[in-house]
Amino acid sequence: MDKTELEKAIKDLLASQQLAVLATQGGGQPYASLVAFAATDDLKHLVFATTRTTRKFANIAEEARVALLVDNRANQDSDFHNAIAVTAMGIAREVNDGKREHFLKLYLTKHPHLQDFVMSPTCALLNVMVDRYYMVSRFQNVMEFHVDE
Repeated sequence: MDKTELEKAIKDLLASQQLAVLATQGGGQPYASLVAFAATDDLKHLVFATTRTTRKFANIAEEARVALLVDNRANQDSDFHNAIAVTAMGIAREVNDGKREHFLKLYLTKHPHLQDFVMSPTCALLNVMVDRYYMVSRFQNVMEFHVDE
């Protein structure tokens, strides 16, 4: 699979899925959470929302490096051959600048049912600036995609 095909496969997977597993770390302990996410067309950004009182938000404040796992498994035996998983690695920051409206629109286009949640004053919109993706298919075939700067 060449770089163009890999990029398309990652885009297709991210577009087809609603949820990701967010991995954070706090106090030397890893922590995983389900989050609703949206991706930019250039794959440089993944956006999610959380309230500021969550463990994931506190962990990101302590250590901004995160990973997000997105997959298409169906919890069937066939997943060992057919499922695809993508892990995005990057830095997460709360969006408080002029880009907030852009990222908010992106997020709400994919998740309009979360409008009340994301518009709450206690909710933070976070942007993961992705530097690389790892795609695993056929249970052991691993490919790496670096986001161009």
